[in-house]
Amino acid sequence: MRVLLADDHALIREGLRLILERAGHEVAGEAADGHEACKLARTLNPDIAVLDLSMPLLNGIDVARELRRLSPGTKAILLTMHADRAYVLRALKAGAKGYVLKSQVSEDLVRAIREVSLGEVYLSAGVAASVVEAYLDTGGADPDPLTPRELQVLQLVAEGNSTKKAAKLLSISLKTAESHRYRIMKKLNVHDVVGLVRHAAQLGLVRI
Repeated sequence: MRVLLADDHALIREGLRLILERAGHEVAGEAADGHEACKLARTLNPDIAVLDLSMPLLNGIDVARELRRLSPGTKAILLTMHADRAYVLRALKAGAKGYVLKSQVSEDLVRAIREVSLGEVYLSAGVAASVVEAYLDTGGADPDPLTPRELQVLQLVAEGNSTKKAAKLLSISLKTAESHRYRIMKKLNVHDVVGLVRHAAQLGLVRI
C-alpha cells in the first residue's frame, strides 16, 4: 500500500515509517498538520492515510472527512490515545475505516491496513466493545452538540488563533466565523476562551 503519514511529532512519524516499511508498505508522504495532510492527499492520492487524531489546524477526524471529497480512494486510519467511545463514533461518522490506539500501534497498525484495504473496518481491541455498546445505547448518535464546522472553529480558537485567522484558514468570511463562535459558546454554555480550550481538550482536539 502507498501510505500517507500525518502526525505533528517527527519522532512518531519516524517510528511509524519503520513499522510500515518493514511490512512492505511505501510511505508516499508525511505531514505535520491537518492542512498539510489534505494537500498531500489531494496530490498523492495514497491508498491509506494514517492520521493522528490531535493535530494542529485540522484534527484527524476532520481530515478523514475532507478525504472523502479530496481523495475518495484514500482510506483513513486514525491513531490516538483516546479509547472513549465518543471519539470512536465521531471518527467512524467522519468516514474513518480504522481506529488504532497508540498504545497498541506496533501490533495493530499493519493489521489495520490489511483489513481496511480489504474493505473492512478495523478497531483496536480496546475500543471495539465500547463502540458496540454505544450504538446499542444511543443508536449511533453523536453526543457532542457541535457541527463539524463548529468543531473546526473550536479547535482553531482553542489553539490560540483569532476568529479572523480561523476564518482565513477555513476559507469562510469573518462574519460566518464569528457566528460559528457565538453558537459554539451558546451550545456549550461557556463564556470565555478558557472554557472553549477545556472543551476542545476533552474532545482531543488540542493538548493542554
